[in-house]
This record gives sequence, structure tokens and C-alpha cells, in this order.
Amino acid sequence: MSLNLSQIDRVKTITKEDFIKNYFKPQKPVVIEKFIEDWPAYKKWNLEYIKEVAGDKTVPLYDDRPVDYKEGFNEPHAKMKMSEYVDLLKREPTKFRIFLWNILKEVPVLQKDFSYPDFGLRLMKGLPMLFFGGRDSYTFMHYDIDLANIFHFHFEGEKKVILFDQKQNKHLYKIPYSLITREDIDFNNPDFKKWPKLKNAKGYVTELNHGNVLYMPEGYWHYMRYITPGFSLSLRAIARNPKNLGKAVYNVFIMRSIDNVMRAIRGEKWIEWKNKQALLRNL
Repeated sequence: MSLNLSQIDRVKTITKEDFIKNYFKPQKPVVIEKFIEDWPAYKKWNLEYIKEVAGDKTVPLYDDRPVDYKEGFNEPHAKMKMSEYVDLLKREPTKFRIFLWNILKEVPVLQKDFSYPDFGLRLMKGLPMLFFGGRDSYTFMHYDIDLANIFHFHFEGEKKVILFDQKQNKHLYKIPYSLITREDIDFNNPDFKKWPKLKNAKGYVTELNHGNVLYMPEGYWHYMRYITPGFSLSLRAIARNPKNLGKAVYNVFIMRSIDNVMRAIRGEKWIEWKNKQALLRNL
């Protein structure tokens, strides 16, 4: 038995009007296959090019270890020179990933390789982020703290993506005061005896190749697995639904503060309580 997943719509290209009508307004994901072929990045961006222009930069690395109460929000598990990291990606499988790496801040020359496309949404131009991963590395199922509309541009290699909307929360073993599901769920090959509620979840799946653009609507859960080493660029637009905007404000200013305080007070017992609640709330 496998997850109840529908293939994400795929189009060769799309007009702004069709995107707004068919995907943004109904909040439905889509993969656009041929949208950025005029970007210099389409021909230039691969791991060797990143090594060439950013090899001397020290980058934050993350793996798939469970959350530890001692770690701060998005605190990296290791650091490495980008040149060493690219060599590692090419040499062997590794769990180390880079995420939320602001290329405007770190390597301004890369800004010249792409432009901000007009999808009919105002993109946040100060927050272009890069994400890297090695073969078989993956992100935990999560959604973004600001519930933004996300445009995910993939470069080099292949990446598997599984998405769920917020209506599926009750089936996903969501951790309270967090943006993640239980970290011991393998969404690539789930154990339905251990996690029976997952059988009720309805989601989407696709594979991304070089140059593909994935639109993820507001607050969508996403699990990403690197089939081969590669990287992606994310551009985002603020949530437009008032309910999602309210959730974003709550997450940033209230939920995260509560979680940080409770980690400091209760330590590992707080993490254990949250994990237990994710089970109890899905009985």
C-alpha cells in the first residue's frame, strides 16, 4: 500500500492569466517545465558553477537527525566550505543539505543569472533562497512558517516532491507548536501499521528535473527527496488569504516564542510531550 497521491499537473509553459485562474485562485500546485530557458542560470547553473563562484563560502549544513531541544531555530548541524561540499555531493551519498541560503547576501554575482518572473504575485525580492542536497537526502515533511506562495526552480539532477494542503493536518501526525510532522515517518515508504491515519491523507507527488518550476500554494506541506545531487532556488510571495496571513503572524510571533521558552524550561521533556501529542491527537 502507498500514500494516496495524485500527480501534480504539468504544463510546458503558462501565461500569467492562466496561472492565476487555474492554479493560484484554486490554490492548486503545478509544475511548469519550460519557463526559465531565457535565464542565464538555465545554461550556467550546475554544481561545478556554484563551486566556481562560491567555493570559498562557508555554508550551513543540516541532516535528518531528530529535533534536539538544545538546538535553536534552524541551527545548522555542521559547516563546510562550499567547494568541499560540492566535492562531497559528487563523491558519495550524504545526508547533509543546505537550506535557506540567501544568495543575494552571500554571492551577489548569482543575482545576474535569474530574474523575478511575473506570475501576477508580488515576489519578495530580498529573499531568494538556495537549497542543496545529496543523493537520497531529504527534508522532513513540513510547511513554511510564513505560509507563503512558493515558486521552486530546480537545477541539476532529479528531486521527488510530495505535497499536502493544510486540510490534511489531521491525518499527518503534526507536531504541536511546530511546523513538522513526526520525524520518524518515512514518507517515501510509510509504515501504515504504525501510522494508520496516513491512509486518509490525500496529497500530490511529482519529480523535478533541471529547469522545472514547481508552484506550491500557501501553507502546503512539502517533503523533498534528492534522487540525485542537485539544488533549487525558491522565490516566495506573501500569503494572500487572510486566514493564512493570521496563521503566519501567529507562527512567527507567538508559536515560535512559546516553543523556545518551553524548550528552555522543560528541555527534552518538551520534545517528548510534543511527539506524544502528535500520536494522541491522531488516534
